[in-house]
Amino acid sequence: GPPDGGWGWMIVAGCFLVTICTRAVTRCISIFFVEFQAYFGQDYARTAWIHSIVDCATMLCAPLGSLISNHVSCQVGIMLGGLLASSGLILSSFATSLEHLYLSLGVLTGLGFALCYSPAIAMVGKYFNKRKALAYGIAMSGSGIGTFILAPVVQLLIEQFSWRGALLILGGFVLNLCVCGALMRPISLKEDRKTVPEFFEQDHIPETEKQDLKRISVCSPLIKVWSRECLCYCSWKEYDFLLMPGFMVLAVSVLFMAYGCSPLFVYLVPYALSVGVSHHQAAFLMSILGVIDIVGNITFGWLTDRRCLKKHRYFCYLFAVGMDGLCCLFLPVLQNFPLLVPFSFTFGYFDGAYVTLIPVMTADVVGTSSLSSALGVVYFLHAIPYLVSPPVAGWLVDTTGSYTASFLLCGFSMIFSSMLLCFARLAKKIKRTHLRSLTSDRGMKQHMWTNGAIAYSVTAELDQKDVEFLAVDTNSCSNR
Repeated sequence: GPPDGGWGWMIVAGCFLVTICTRAVTRCISIFFVEFQAYFGQDYARTAWIHSIVDCATMLCAPLGSLISNHVSCQVGIMLGGLLASSGLILSSFATSLEHLYLSLGVLTGLGFALCYSPAIAMVGKYFNKRKALAYGIAMSGSGIGTFILAPVVQLLIEQFSWRGALLILGGFVLNLCVCGALMRPISLKEDRKTVPEFFEQDHIPETEKQDLKRISVCSPLIKVWSRECLCYCSWKEYDFLLMPGFMVLAVSVLFMAYGCSPLFVYLVPYALSVGVSHHQAAFLMSILGVIDIVGNITFGWLTDRRCLKKHRYFCYLFAVGMDGLCCLFLPVLQNFPLLVPFSFTFGYFDGAYVTLIPVMTADVVGTSSLSSALGVVYFLHAIPYLVSPPVAGWLVDTTGSYTASFLLCGFSMIFSSMLLCFARLAKKIKRTHLRSLTSDRGMKQHMWTNGAIAYSVTAELDQKDVEFLAVDTNSCSNR
C-alpha cells in the first residue's frame, strides 16, 4: 500500500509548488485585467477571454498530462509543462494585440500548466492513503499561499516594470516547475500491478514463442501487433470508470461548480475598483482570498481525515460548494471595502475546502489505480465552463451595466451543483434501503415457506399415525 510519509512529503512539497506556479499565477492574471483593458482599449468580454483560455487550456489538456505521466513518466511531463508555461509568459511580454495574448498567455501557458497539474496531484494520491485529505490540503494550499504572496508582488511589479516586465519576471518564476518535476519519483503499488493486463503475463506466451521473442528485434511485426493490443487494453482499463453512475453524477456537478467559481477570480478586482476601492485594496482582497484559501485547504483536509468526519466527506464537499454559491449571491450587495473583506474571507475559506476534497472525492468514486486518469477527466470537465463563464459574465456586465446578473448566475450555478450531488446521494440511499427491504422480505417469505413445509410434513406424519392408531383401536373394540 501507499507509504503515507517518507518521500511522500517531498511529493507534497513538489505538488505545493506546482499549484503555486499554475493556479496562483492563473489567478494573478486577473490583476493584469485592468492593464490589458486600458492598453488595448477593449471591452470586458474580449479582455476576459485571456483568463478563460488559460483556465480552459489548463483543464482541457489535463488528460494529455495524465497520458504523458502514465505512458512516459510524471517527471518528463511536469518538466516539459514548465518549459512550455514559461515560454508562454515570456512571449506574452512582447504582445502587440489581444489575439497575441490569447495564443501565448492563453494556449501555450495553459498547455504547460495542464502537463504539470493533474500528474502532480495524482502523485500525492499514490503516496498517501490514511492521511490523504491532509496531504492534499497542504499540496493544494499552494494555490492560496501563492495568491496571497503573488497578488501584491504582481501589483508592485506592474507599477515598477509595467505589465510587460511583470509577465517576463513571472515567466522566469514559472521555470521552477522543472524543479518540481525532478522531485516526482515514481512509486509502484499493488493496485497498479493488478491492472496490468494478461497480455503482459509471461504465462500467456507459449515457451517456443518466449525463446523467439528474445531473438526478434523490437521492430518485428509480431511485437508491433502485441504492443498495440496491450495499448488498447490498457487505454480501456484506464478509462473504464467513465461508465460508473457515481462518476457520471460527479462529472455533471463539476461542470456547474466550475461555471460558478471561475468568473469571481476574474471580476473581483474590477468589481472592487468599480465600487470605489483603491488599486492596492483590490489587490489586497485577492491576497485575503488567497491566504484564507490556505486555511480552508489545510483545516478542511485535516478535519475530514478525522474518524468522525471521514465518512461524511461527501457532505462536507457539498456544504463547501453550497456556501461558496451563497457568497456569490450576496456579493452585489457589498459595495465597499469593509464589506468586501468578510466576503473574501468566507469565499476563500470554502473555495479552499472543496478544492482539497475534489481529488479525495474522485479517489473515493474510482479508486487509487484510476486516479490519475480520473483526475485528468475531472479537470478536463472544468475546461468548458472555465472557457465560457468569464466572457458570458463580461457580456452580462457590458449589457446590463452592472455585475449583479453575473454574480447571481455564478451563485445559482454552484448551489445547483451542490444540490445535484445531494439528490444523487439521497436517491442512492433510498435505492439501497428499498433493495434491503426487498431482500429481507424475500428472506422472510423463504423462511416462512420453509417453516410451513416442515409443519405440513410433520402434521401429515401425525395424521397418518392417528389414522393407524384409530384403525387399531376400532379393531380391538370389535374383537371384544
